[in-house]
Amino acid sequence: MKISKHAAVTIHYRLSDAQGQLLESSFDAEPMVYLQGTENLIPGLEAELEGKVAGDTFEATIPAEQAYGDYHDGLKQEVPIAAFGDIEDIVPGMRFIAETEMGQRPVQVTEVKDDSVVVDGNHPLAGQALTFNVEVVDVREATAEEIAHGHIHAHGGSCGSHDHDHQPCDTQKPGCDGNGGCGCH
Repeated sequence: MKISKHAAVTIHYRLSDAQGQLLESSFDAEPMVYLQGTENLIPGLEAELEGKVAGDTFEATIPAEQAYGDYHDGLKQEVPIAAFGDIEDIVPGMRFIAETEMGQRPVQVTEVKDDSVVVDGNHPLAGQALTFNVEVVDVREATAEEIAHGHIHAHGGSCGSHDHDHQPCDTQKPGCDGNGGCGCH
C-alpha cells in the first residue's frame, strides 16, 4: 500500500540540523506511527512520504518554511518575573504555556534577569533546514475511529484500550483527553 491521505504509517527516522548534528533518532527506540494527511508531521516531511511504501528508505532536506517555519523576532520578549506568579527557580530551557492575544502559545525561557525573564515563542527548530533519513516500516489503512480522532491508536485498538506513544494529541479533536489517550464518547 502506498502512503496517501489517512494511511496509518510507521517510520523510523534520524533528524539532523544543517550542520549535520544528530538531533533525534527513533532507530534505537520505538518507531513513530502517524496518520498521513492530518498535520501530525511537518508539511515538508509529510509531502516527501506521500506515495512511499513499506521498505522504502530515503533522505530529505526540508527547508525551514516547510518544517517549523521561519524564526520571528517578535515572538521573543522580556516579561516581568512577577508574571510567573509563585513559580520558583526559573531557569533557561523551561517551557510554559503563555496566554497571548493569539490564544495559548508554548514558550521557552531563554534568559533569566534580576526582575524579568526572556521567553521565546518560536519552536526550537524554527528557522532551520532539517535533514531526515527515513525508513518506512509499515503502511496500512487507518480505522474509521483513528481518522475521526486524527491520530493512530496503538495496534489499531479501539477507544480506551491503547496508549499513544509518540503521538501528538489535539485536545480539540473529539474523544481526545489531552493526556495522550482517547476518552470514549
